[in-house]
Amino acid sequence: MVSIPDADGLPAYLAPLPRRVETTALRLAWVMVAVNLAGTVFGFWYYRFQLLNTPLVIWPAVPDSPLATLFMVASLVSWKVGRDRQWLHALAFVGNLKYGFWVVVVQIAINDVFATGDPYHWFLLVSHFGMGLQAFVIHRYADFTVPAVGVATAWFTFNDVVDYFLPIVGDYHHTYFGPHLVNPAGDHGVPAHDIAAAAAVCLTVLATFIALAIRVRRLETERGVD
Repeated sequence: MVSIPDADGLPAYLAPLPRRVETTALRLAWVMVAVNLAGTVFGFWYYRFQLLNTPLVIWPAVPDSPLATLFMVASLVSWKVGRDRQWLHALAFVGNLKYGFWVVVVQIAINDVFATGDPYHWFLLVSHFGMGLQAFVIHRYADFTVPAVGVATAWFTFNDVVDYFLPIVGDYHHTYFGPHLVNPAGDHGVPAHDIAAAAAVCLTVLATFIALAIRVRRLETERGVD
């Protein structure tokens, strides 16, 4: 059985969850796998119509959240069976932090969930907030090597580009999300498009920074640098 790595004293801005929460979550790793699998299935079901209207070649860039939770499943399983794949850990960390909190921004700033009180949008907000938080348990078993973070940075930067700035095939590939972003053939000059794009790019940068900062902090600790 793979043991849970000890906490390594990272500052709160890099590891905001209490250590007890991290440890409990990792003890329930198989439960997390099951929950994320369920979320992945729901997510692909949610994207079914968008995928049918998207050329097959660009499908991997469309289902953002379910692909991120699938990365989480792969990351947890690879750790639990002792077959660590650092690139999977980095993809899971960046993907879950990015798209988990991106949906929170969308629900608050675009779909105005606090004003509408829409139960479905509240479900999306709460579930994706949990998705973003779960990213912060990965550092306990991941090294966040530079090549691994490079893979994650390249993939999610590519996603941002084709989602909002330079679609490769057809129109923009961002999520059909809410009344302001539901029609890919609509006006992409609306403020909602810019808000969603800015949030996606900022979260890609933030997640990459945190992953590399964790790496640097550990190296400094190993070398006795204060």
